[in-house]
Amino acid sequence: MNLQHDRIAALCEQLKLDRLPAEWPSVAQATIDNSGTHADFLEAVLQLQHDGQNERRRQTILRLSGLPVIKTLAQFDYAYASGVPRSQIQELAGLAFIERQENVVLLGPSGVGKTHFD
Repeated sequence: MNLQHDRIAALCEQLKLDRLPAEWPSVAQATIDNSGTHADFLEAVLQLQHDGQNERRRQTILRLSGLPVIKTLAQFDYAYASGVPRSQIQELAGLAFIERQENVVLLGPSGVGKTHFD
């Protein structure tokens, strides 16, 4: 690293731009490789920082939600919940029912995996 990199890292820290110190060199190289402009570089690093802030915000909201565990469809045990048709769940995962303005109701006895889909 050189002195300019150190100064940039210090400024990023002071401005609380936490994603930029580690990633701006690769963004700069990509901008050069694509014959980009200064404005292209600036837009890319600002987008990078914005994306990082959104991810931190999402993680904070998720942590504050009090949800015990994050569950995904990839983790769902179809063998345990034998009455759940995999094809129907995969179709619902595509979210086409939203565009069709349809409701989805999960019904069943206790212990069959309905809360996995919360």
